[in-house]
Amino acid sequence: MSLDADWRAGIDAVDAALIDEYQSDFPVESRPFERVASEIAAETGVDLDADAVLDRVRDLRERGVFRRFGAVLNPPVIGSSTLAAVRAPEDRFDEVAETINTHPQVNHNYRRDHGWNQWFVVTAGSRDKRDAILTAIEAQTGCEVLNLPMLTDYYIDLEFPVVNGDRFARESFEETAVSATRISEDARGDLSTLEADLLLAIQDGFPLSATPYADVAREIDADLDDVLAAVDRLLADGCIKRIGCIVNHVVTGFTNNCMVVWDVPDDDLDERGEAVGSLPYVTLCYHRPRRPDQEWEYNLFTMIHGREADAVDAKIDELAAAHLPYDHERLYSTATLKQTGARYENLVASEK
Repeated sequence: MSLDADWRAGIDAVDAALIDEYQSDFPVESRPFERVASEIAAETGVDLDADAVLDRVRDLRERGVFRRFGAVLNPPVIGSSTLAAVRAPEDRFDEVAETINTHPQVNHNYRRDHGWNQWFVVTAGSRDKRDAILTAIEAQTGCEVLNLPMLTDYYIDLEFPVVNGDRFARESFEETAVSATRISEDARGDLSTLEADLLLAIQDGFPLSATPYADVAREIDADLDDVLAAVDRLLADGCIKRIGCIVNHVVTGFTNNCMVVWDVPDDDLDERGEAVGSLPYVTLCYHRPRRPDQEWEYNLFTMIHGREADAVDAKIDELAAAHLPYDHERLYSTATLKQTGARYENLVASEK
């Protein structure tokens, strides 16, 4: 599907409900689509059953509106994760990107309009393994690595309605709920065998069937009730952020975003982070360390997503004027160099 196509063509009330209301809180039960069908029928007045809902989800996935159906996993909670950057020389930029991207633990890599021009995420099964990868990248590329692990999560959620004409994410919202969650740099080490097998099985999505949890249970040779209980437990523990239909924001027009970094006084960081994270147009807000020895003085990161670049810039201006009156820089993403999910065989299996 081309980005300039009208992705809303043919979208009716049932599709809109699936797209905007089932990005999270998908039922964790043996036949979840039966309940979804009942809820949507009650809301829209359209008589439909579980098979009809399944057909709708399959169609929306084929059209590119959904990336997949399943769980959004939480790499910083399950493994040891960090955001890193290098200053790649322009004449070697592609070579450096190729070297970095050969590491399977690198799951995102973007070119950004900044002196630190290549930003990537490394998620590994242990802090030692993560740091060894960064050391290897330095040796292989000859580029100094800026290592910025997440220390506090104020708000991180790319769930927002898209069947609308909003210029930026959540334009019609007034507030979102936030909390300051400290993030350990050490990987979680207490996953059960069942939990580890489950995470590996669902990392690319659930089967699009009437019985997705039962299908996964058969795949990992586990009891259905045990799988349902494990999913509930992993949701409660934060290893799974949400379960639902994962929207492709690019296809739905949210093609503009900017990572803004702020120099916030340390004593004010939590107060400012929670206040800013509660703003509906801020899709990501978190604390990462300063690195003054590498001339990196910023400790608060925010992101705003929008359909229009001017709207994103206007919200950043508002953020600076009304909420974060501090030095900051805007790091626009200008190219996607790698974008995959974190591979959980590198997190929950033994890494030797």
